[in-house]
Amino acid sequence: MAKTRSGRRLTSPGLFLFRMIVFLVLGGLLLAVMQKQIQVAFWANPGLNGVIGLVLFLGIVFSFAQVGRLFREIRWVNSRIEPDETRPPPPEPILLAPMAALLGDRIGRTGISTMTLRSVLDSIGGRLDESRELARYLTGLLVFLGLLGTFWGLIETVSSIGTVIEKLPSAGENNALFDELKRNLAAPLSGMGIAFSSSLFGLAGSLTLGFLDLQAGQAQSRFFYEVEEWLSSAVQDQPAAIGANADLRQTLDGISRAVSDAGAGRNASQSISNLAEGIQAMVQHMRNEQQMIRNWVEAQAAQQADVKRLLEKLAQENPAPPVDKKAE
Repeated sequence: MAKTRSGRRLTSPGLFLFRMIVFLVLGGLLLAVMQKQIQVAFWANPGLNGVIGLVLFLGIVFSFAQVGRLFREIRWVNSRIEPDETRPPPPEPILLAPMAALLGDRIGRTGISTMTLRSVLDSIGGRLDESRELARYLTGLLVFLGLLGTFWGLIETVSSIGTVIEKLPSAGENNALFDELKRNLAAPLSGMGIAFSSSLFGLAGSLTLGFLDLQAGQAQSRFFYEVEEWLSSAVQDQPAAIGANADLRQTLDGISRAVSDAGAGRNASQSISNLAEGIQAMVQHMRNEQQMIRNWVEAQAAQQADVKRLLEKLAQENPAPPVDKKAE
């Protein structure tokens, strides 16, 4: 018998979108205040800084898309929690597509087994983690581009300083030497500008994407926990093995009826077909049970191996004290 399902609807991720928008607005105000300094830093290396800005823009769009796609999934789940016949059905989910295909219309009407719940949650969690990989990569890419600009600028600075030293005249008036030095220092200073500007834009972009990815991750985590709570309320009280035995019993009953019909001569071809289907279903059940037992044995063996390694490690770290024969 299934547990009573709570009627609690899933929460909208609008709060996380609001936080993301407020953060970007504050960042935009800061850019407006420091507009002149940022323009000077940007034109120090417009090519690399432009690439950093493009990566930042793509990351912002992707982070908002990650949160926005949850609205479709939440509408679909809420339509199952509180069905409304007056409204058109919501579109089919994307993240929850495996769950919708596996459970179908059974959600909310009949119970599901613990193994089914675990497999569905693993599928949802895997899809959520996979969807965030691009955002994490873009954040790391911004840090890499900032470091690339830093090393690029340092290389130009070092090479320019060597050129400046070579161009300095060996003799002359102090004013002439000073003027020549000022003219030649333009290239090293340009290299330092490349280094610091790229580092600035790269780190600022990674900070922005990091906060947006944090909010997207929190929105997905709350969505996952609420879906888990909703599905857990429909888990069967009986263990999965009992449900498998019940299915096997139904299969054996069907085989028995098919054999009886074939013996009585009633619709022989149909009875043989039912018999073949029943045998095939029984074999499939037996394979599933064997796989369950095999997985359990492998898990126990792995656990025992871990315990053995832990005991050996403790024995190596804490050796037994030597026995004093004279004391005996």
